[in-house]
Amino acid sequence: MIVKVYAENPSQKIIKKVVEVLKNDGVIVYPTDSLYAFGCDIFSHKAFEKIARLKNIDPEEAQFSLIFSNISQISEFTNPLSNEIFKLLKKNLPGPFTFIVEANNKVPKMLKLNKKKTIGIRIPNNKISLEIVNALGNPIFSTSVIAFDDIQEYMTDPELIHEKYKNDVDIVIDGGYGNLIPSTIVDCTGDKIEIIRQGAGELKF
Repeated sequence: MIVKVYAENPSQKIIKKVVEVLKNDGVIVYPTDSLYAFGCDIFSHKAFEKIARLKNIDPEEAQFSLIFSNISQISEFTNPLSNEIFKLLKKNLPGPFTFIVEANNKVPKMLKLNKKKTIGIRIPNNKISLEIVNALGNPIFSTSVIAFDDIQEYMTDPELIHEKYKNDVDIVIDGGYGNLIPSTIVDCTGDKIEIIRQGAGELKF
């Protein structure tokens, strides 16, 4: 199924339907402020493994981000953040960034299959994704939709995404054309803050 949602004023009826899908182990494709992404409820092991299969990766090697609706929600799933990191998040979020921070024990065990104690956190500057997470009441797993061809790395047209994945996902949310540039990845777990992938976001310190 593909549904059209306007980014400026997302339909609450459709958001509610998306949340029902997520709560029933469903997989969605949705827009962010960078790329289109697969998403599922962080407490659905079944959906997590399905997305890993869609991307041809071992669930134990999967490095999904968590999408949050606000910074206070982030603190529920991370070790206490230093003042420096907290200020960095406040200055740059919402925005096209993935911040790698230390996870706490509330993060589902399936994310720790790879023995990592870190997670990638995102608050996209996209009203559709924020409304979904807010209505769900907890974060969602997220990983970008890959094109799997030699022409371009990512898929930007929601109708083409639906054509490719209509038998694999429950809902594709058409929020207009996506971007081709992924988020900027910032590692906050070392002695100094390090940009490990420069993407769409220009980090402000």
